[in-house]
Amino acid sequence: SVINFLERLCLTWMFFFMMCVAERTYKQRFLFAKLFSHITSARKARKYEIPHFRLKKVENIKIWLSLRSYLKRRGPQRSVDVVVSSIFLLALSIAFICCAQVLKGHKTFLNAAYNWEFLIWEAALLLFLLRLASLGSETNKKYSNISILLTEQINLYLKMEKKPNKKEQLSLVNNVLKLSTKLLKELDTPFRLYGLTMNPLIYNITRVVILSAVSGVISDLLGFNIRV
Repeated sequence: SVINFLERLCLTWMFFFMMCVAERTYKQRFLFAKLFSHITSARKARKYEIPHFRLKKVENIKIWLSLRSYLKRRGPQRSVDVVVSSIFLLALSIAFICCAQVLKGHKTFLNAAYNWEFLIWEAALLLFLLRLASLGSETNKKYSNISILLTEQINLYLKMEKKPNKKEQLSLVNNVLKLSTKLLKELDTPFRLYGLTMNPLIYNITRVVILSAVSGVISDLLGFNIRV
């Protein structure tokens, strides 16, 4: 019993240590995204003591896009995505086991000690995934903020009226801003769940297996068939 307890304690510590590393990486990504969204604002750039430039030249737009690409790739990517995907799969597996146990006998579900352990693990994993989902969602909003480019386009239109002699040059910059806006919209990957990386396999497992199990549990508890 003592060896079994120590093994569980060590495995739990290792698993939650990896989750803390993943959360730290997500916090760093959010900080980079937050500072990146402030570089085109003079007031916010002065407040956070970061460089400031406006997107009124083609060279500035190139620098802005290159910096955005560099910051999104900065830090560990694949290893953190593997950890988050593993956490998500573990949470799905525990949820599936709990659903199967409830279908087997929902009146005696809480009588077993291992079911309580499953519920504690599921609650901890869900809280952690919600935290990561919140950070990932805020990070994506900062990087996919199209209002920055739209604001720069409005400023260019206003500048065209004041300086008609530079209309051709400003029109070129405006066209580049429009293409950049379309590019940012195209870069959003379809398998994203509130900022968490989702590959097609995990997406299909979630949709088919887990929703079917939840549907069976709800139907068993309520007494009539429900399709989720």
